[in-house]
Amino acid sequence: MDGTAGVSGRRVADESILDDPDAVAAHDPGGMLRFTASAGAQVRESAALAAEANLALLEDEGRPRAVVIAGIGTAGRTGDVLATVAGPRCPVPVIPHRSAGVPGWVGAADVVIAVSASGRSPEALGAAEAAHRRGARLVAVGAPDSQLQSVAERARAPFIPVPRRAPARASLWALTVPVLLAARTLGLVKVNEADLAETAARLDADADRCRSAAESFVNPAKSLALGLAGSIPIVWGSSPLATVAARRFGDTLSANARYPVVTGALGEAGRGRVGLLDGVFGGLVESTRDIFADPDEVEPDPTRLRLVLLRDGGLNADEDTDEPLAVEERRADAVQTLAERRGVRCDVVTAEGGSALERLASLVAVPDFASIYLALAHGLDPMAVPAVTEMKELSNQ
Repeated sequence: MDGTAGVSGRRVADESILDDPDAVAAHDPGGMLRFTASAGAQVRESAALAAEANLALLEDEGRPRAVVIAGIGTAGRTGDVLATVAGPRCPVPVIPHRSAGVPGWVGAADVVIAVSASGRSPEALGAAEAAHRRGARLVAVGAPDSQLQSVAERARAPFIPVPRRAPARASLWALTVPVLLAARTLGLVKVNEADLAETAARLDADADRCRSAAESFVNPAKSLALGLAGSIPIVWGSSPLATVAARRFGDTLSANARYPVVTGALGEAGRGRVGLLDGVFGGLVESTRDIFADPDEVEPDPTRLRLVLLRDGGLNADEDTDEPLAVEERRADAVQTLAERRGVRCDVVTAEGGSALERLASLVAVPDFASIYLALAHGLDPMAVPAVTEMKELSNQ
């Protein structure tokens, strides 16, 4: 297969596309905007499907020794979400696992949650099979009538069907909610129906704000996309919850917009990666432009960094002190000041909402849309990523 088949786009973003609903629709034939706008509906649908699954089976043997969430890509992010929502005071370890099989110590005392949007990823299937062989309790989340469902039925384990939305990255919330509700059944997280309803409402509201008909100056996702255009994005989260959202933004920027991106936790960035602001892509690079040169021969401005800071601002309900919040806020203030002093532009997305889940949703929704609008501005179809398809074909050879 020719790896360049289906690859298109322009080097310089075209802002006019984003304010033309017909042009947006023409560049998004697969409907990524529509799928992304369904996030609130995904929360409600998956909650209903989880309620129909026999999750009560998980309670029979009491609290597990550990919970392993097996999956890769967007499915793997569900493990990060669970670990963050459960918080540091979770009574058992919550371990995201992105390799085939399960850790060697997993046994009958543990729970494995295997997640795959397609129901056929080798990582989820291998984990489900291994959990069955070792006698661990199993929960499977994935496409109905899939290989993963067959493994769950053979193991007599709960299976939560998630209707397929191609690609998997459009199904973050459909995959996440069943994982959270399985963990709730085990007594590991406090996610109630009100939290789910408020999260769905938050996602609906953000989808409305980011709709394609809203012009760039009132649409936060379009504004963020245009700010990032032509830059090297650095996305840092001020807290563990915000860091999950930052890494999610890195996923969508890479897949939807084909942008290179640096993501991570702000605390870790302060121990080394903040040095990027002083580098050759920072804002204080000495200009070598000849002011007397022919304008037609002048090279365009070099690519610069663009910082996106995701700030949580909420206190984990399990914490007894405001000190963690104070430290995170001071770090966020400090990096914004550093960026300003170095001429690196900074976009800030601040979490809103009461529960950890709703705050996470508020940090994920606008960046999700921004990654799509950035792709559209470059003339790229955010749905079709030829390199991903080719990678899968080559890996299966």
